[in-house]
Parts: sequence; structure tokens; C-alpha cells
Amino acid sequence: MSNANVLPLPNGSRLVADETETGLSLSLEGQPLIQLRLTREPELQLQLPEGAARLDSRAAWATCYGLFARDPGCQRLLWQLDEAPAEALLSALLVPAETAGQYRSERTLFWQLPQPWLGHSPMGCYPQQMVVSDGKRHPLRPPKPRGEVYRRFDARLGAWISLRTVDIDEDLGRFNRWQNSPRVASFWQEQGSLEQHREYLSKLQDDPHTLTLIGCFDDQPFAYFEAYWAREDRIAPFYGADAYDRGIHMLVGEEQHRGPHKVASWLSALVHYLFLDDPRTQRVVAEPRADNTKMIGYMQGQGFYCQKEFDFPHKRAALMALERERFFDRCSLT
Repeated sequence: MSNANVLPLPNGSRLVADETETGLSLSLEGQPLIQLRLTREPELQLQLPEGAARLDSRAAWATCYGLFARDPGCQRLLWQLDEAPAEALLSALLVPAETAGQYRSERTLFWQLPQPWLGHSPMGCYPQQMVVSDGKRHPLRPPKPRGEVYRRFDARLGAWISLRTVDIDEDLGRFNRWQNSPRVASFWQEQGSLEQHREYLSKLQDDPHTLTLIGCFDDQPFAYFEAYWAREDRIAPFYGADAYDRGIHMLVGEEQHRGPHKVASWLSALVHYLFLDDPRTQRVVAEPRADNTKMIGYMQGQGFYCQKEFDFPHKRAALMALERERFFDRCSLT
């Protein structure tokens, strides 16, 4: 009995993985991509059929995505190959195993590959040059991106989760409405007029250490996020902020997108984006109000831990942290 899984890709194409007990067939936009033989014991092993053409990197990536996305518990694939594509080896999509002719694909490595999830194609890390601003020594930050920066189909929700940068003219009205919601205002305390909120967003847009983002489900805006470099932020004196640590502020504005299953989707996507954006980022932090137990619980569900509580001038905060290694080792993205 076969089990077909359809996975839309950010470029608009559709990957179909048709799996049986002993085989896997993949097609892209209706065109056959690869057929593989499967052996499930003692672990999931993959092999090309007799006479099949050599494996290419595109087919290897599609196989990993099809199998890792359909089962968050699948941690590793073992390939039997006469020859592995060089590109797949260089990206760690395939890693040589101890036995000749065997190669591993690891879930923790696969989800660290930036494409096709990022909305831009980074040309490697932005070069490091240490600078001083406002008395804080930190790396020179890259220019901030514009437009969509992240997109992935969440197979569990059956919906796209995407992140784009704030467009003040387009987003001012919804930002104003969200901030003036009593629920949001109780934590953000940023109620105000359209002009006050235009000034707020404009100031952040001109701040090189903060990136303002809109979260969307199926391209419908539902949330506002601020991603900041922790070394230059007010949080830096309260813990040992590394040069590439990122921090987040989070606001869900649309009521229908609240709840644990939605938080699991957007919070993992937001953290995934920040870890992909610069591979030198080893930690993502947040400082929710210490009495915001619901949000703290949601964050703990995604791997964050509470390092300590501390006092900002305006609130008692919980320092929540998630390390890169922990996120990808326990990566449950689909």
C-alpha cells in the first residue's frame, strides 16, 4: 500500500513523495525525479535500483525533504551508493559513513541548509569587522534585507508560514490596531496613535541592530516580530552576549492565529530563520515579562529554557535562551 505526500516548495513547484514499505518514488511538478529501494531495519536505508542513473544533488535533497518532513522522528537516512554527488558532500547533505559505499543524511544537518527557505541567497557570511557604537564593541552588521526573507510549508498545519520585512505604509494600520488591543497592550505597553506608531517603526527601520518583521500564514499577516543583535541591545549587560546572538520580541495580533499549535509553527520558523541568516549565530534569546507564564510555557515547548529572571527598568523579565545545537538536534520542522 502506498502513501503519497505532497509538499509545496517556496518556488511554487510541488514535490510528491509516493512511499511504500519497500520503495520511494519522487516527482517534481509531475515529472519523475528519482526511484529508490527502501530497507527499514535496523534503520532506514536507501538504494538506487539496478541500472539507475547516478544520484544527483537535487534528487538527494528532495529525498531528504520528503522523508524528514513526513516524520519528525526520522533522524537519519543511510544511503548505499557507488558514487555520491560532490555538491551533496560539500554541503553535508551526504556525509561518508564508516563503511565504504555508505553515506548518511542527518536531520540536524539538513535543516541547517539555507535554501530554499531563505528569501535571499547569502554569499557566505558577511565579513567580520569589529566596530564600536554607543560604547558597545560588536561586528559591523550587514545591510538589512527587504521583502520576504523566509518561507516554508508547514506540513502539520497544511499552511505556508512566511516572514517579510515591515513596509511601514502597508503595515502601519494593522500595527496600530494590534498595539491598541488590550491583550497586546498589557504586555507591550505601546498604545498610541498612527503617527506615534509611524515614528516607532521608522526609528527601528533606521536602527542597524533591529530587523522588523511581519509573520504570515498563507500570506495573511498575523504577527509582528522584532529580531535584534543582542550585543548592541539593552539586554547585553544582563548576560554574556556573544557577537552574533540574536534576540526576539513577539506579538500575535490576529486572534484566530493564537494557540499552541500556531505558536509551535511560527516560533520554530522565526528561530530557524535567524539561525540560517548567519551560521555564526549560536543563540537566540528573548526577555518576556516574568509573569507571562503562557508565553514562557510556549517557548519552553520549543526548546527555550529560562536562564534567570532579572529587572529591566520597565519590567521584571525572564531571560529565555535557545542554543543552535539544541534547536537543530531536536529539530521537529516538517
